[in-house]
Amino acid sequence: MRLACVNRLAAFGAVVGALSCGGDGGGTTPPGPPVDLLKSGGDNQSWYFNNPLPTALSVTAVDVDGRAVPGVVVTWAVTTSNGGGVNPPQSTTNASGVATTADSIGAVTLQNVTATFTGLSGPVTFASHAMRPTSGAVNVGDNFFNPASVTVQVDSTVTWTWTGQIGHSVTFTGGADSGVIPTGTFQQTFTTVGTKSYFCKVHQNMTGTVTVVH
Repeated sequence: MRLACVNRLAAFGAVVGALSCGGDGGGTTPPGPPVDLLKSGGDNQSWYFNNPLPTALSVTAVDVDGRAVPGVVVTWAVTTSNGGGVNPPQSTTNASGVATTADSIGAVTLQNVTATFTGLSGPVTFASHAMRPTSGAVNVGDNFFNPASVTVQVDSTVTWTWTGQIGHSVTFTGGADSGVIPTGTFQQTFTTVGTKSYFCKVHQNMTGTVTVVH
C-alpha cells in the first residue's frame, strides 16, 4: 500500500501514533474514500496460449488507513499487443473490498493487465506468461502413473514410459490401448479438446487423465 501505516506515523507524529492503524480503534467508522488497490490474487500465472487463466485476477480497494472499501468500480484492461481479454472489463468491489475479473491469455509470451479506478494515481499491473507445450510425458511405475494428470494443447503427443518391474497398460475409456506390457513406451496424439481418462487393465486403481486445451 502506497500510504503505509509506518509512513503516516512518521508524517503526523505521536498524536497519530496513539491511534490504531485501523482508524477509530473500534472498527465502527465506515472506511474513507479509496486511495489504493492491492493485488489479492492471480498475478504471475503461467498458462496456455489462447486459454483462460485458472485463477481470476483480484484486487482489494483500501482507504488511507488500509481498510477495505466496498462499492468501488474497478476498470480492467489488457495492455499487451495481441493479448487476450478480460471479462468483465469493469467490476465493483464487494463487502470485503475485493473486485475480480477473468483473464484469457492471448498469443503472446507475456501479457499485462491493469486495474484502476477513477482518482487512483497509477494502475496496478498483473503479468501472465503464456506457454505452448507440444508434448507431455508420464512415467508408468508399479501401481501408479506419474504425473497422474497432464495438460497439453491440441495436436500434442503424450508419451508413457514404463519404469516399473511388472506389466501395466495405458487404456483409454472407449479409446486407445497400449496392451499389457512390462517395458517400453506408448504414445498418443490428441487432436480434440477435452479431458480423456485412462487406467491400467491389470491394476484398476491406477488411473490418469489427459486434458487437452485449445
